[in-house]
Amino acid sequence: MISKSYPPRTVLARTVLDYRSTANSGRMIPTKTFLGLSLMLLAGASAMRADEVTDWNRILLEATLVTVPTPTSGIGATRVAAIVQTAVFDAVNGIERRFTAIHVPADAPRGASQRAAAVQAAYRSLVLLYPAQAAALSEKRAASLAAIASSSAAEHSQSIARGIEWGQSVADAIWAWRSTDGFLNAEPPFTGGLAPGQWRPTPPGFAPGLVPQLAHVTPWVINFPSQFRPGPPPSLSSALYTADYNEVKSLGSAVSATRTADQTISARFWQSANPPVFWDAVATSIGARHHLTLSENARLLALINVASADAAIACWDSKYFYNFWRPITAIQLGDTDGNAETAADPGWQPLLTTPPYPDYVSGLLATSSASVRMLSNYFGEDTPFTVESPGMPGVVRSFAGFSAALDELIGARIWGGIHFRNTDVEGRKMGAAVADWITITHALQPVHGKHEGQLGR
Repeated sequence: MISKSYPPRTVLARTVLDYRSTANSGRMIPTKTFLGLSLMLLAGASAMRADEVTDWNRILLEATLVTVPTPTSGIGATRVAAIVQTAVFDAVNGIERRFTAIHVPADAPRGASQRAAAVQAAYRSLVLLYPAQAAALSEKRAASLAAIASSSAAEHSQSIARGIEWGQSVADAIWAWRSTDGFLNAEPPFTGGLAPGQWRPTPPGFAPGLVPQLAHVTPWVINFPSQFRPGPPPSLSSALYTADYNEVKSLGSAVSATRTADQTISARFWQSANPPVFWDAVATSIGARHHLTLSENARLLALINVASADAAIACWDSKYFYNFWRPITAIQLGDTDGNAETAADPGWQPLLTTPPYPDYVSGLLATSSASVRMLSNYFGEDTPFTVESPGMPGVVRSFAGFSAALDELIGARIWGGIHFRNTDVEGRKMGAAVADWITITHALQPVHGKHEGQLGR
């Protein structure tokens, strides 16, 4: 579990360009503009090019940003990234055979190229996920394979061909597995309830709760969706709920006089991209500083994205089990909750548009905490790093360590007016618990029992 004592937060934000033109409240960036900004940012990572695993992770992140962002694009991206990085890991590991597989047993043909296997596994997965991008992905695959053939005498045509064959078979096996996990099962529209404390559709779209089926999806590694379900949200008459209510009412209002300029930037920043875009980029950046090998990058990215995907499933179980209302509903209907210290404001609006699904627990905190816990376990808690976003070019968030980043994420959802503090805190605990359970005893373990560091690097 996460310690309740966190180090002081060290956050620096520098705004080089005017972010307001692309990240104002409740408005998405046009597809063409968003894609252009995405490619500019992610192309910057290529300057730290390490291997085919990180190259194709960058291509994966680009692919998740091609379509117009939607309220489900963040959670959907966690599943996409897990599919791709699982395929890449099982393909690479199936040749090297250092760790236990996620799904596909190590059975690669002798002499198969790890580099070619990684390329083909990522390519095949992305084409299955994004068939409309097949032509562009095929060009990138051809360039990657040509670079392998021209750069290494050891990886001759037969080795490359065997790597391609193995990478394809692994990707197809992962795809077959996850195609029956329940994510594509349609469920009746979820409209919550009208009792105090219950979620119901929120403005401006008043859409039913999105992807309720995620609460029932077969997990990647954890045993079942409710395995890490927290206790219930605080009662509406409790001191904790009262404090959380009045905090978000003040700091999260669209016209708040108590929120600082930097808090406003932070709220918009963490809403501007999906979790894999944030945390995979951090992983590859720090990994480049530590000179991780292709195999190490494959494992680290698999750990991060599988943990994030399982945290999303656990989070959705909690959201739809407890069905807790969002701040916008709670504050506008504050005179119905039986609490004399939560004064209603029928005209209250949050800084950010409220996502259309229940509040408790926070999806961003659960998925990000799972990713960050993996990074902390791998590199050490006090590793400094920066985060950028294609949705807010020119804005950089800098942190002295991983806990400091999660501290800011908790604040960001309050400053945006879309979560109560306890919702974020419990999401943070959930993500860390999922990550610890996966890494300590249950997945991607060294096959010979040798641990060089907490994650067996």
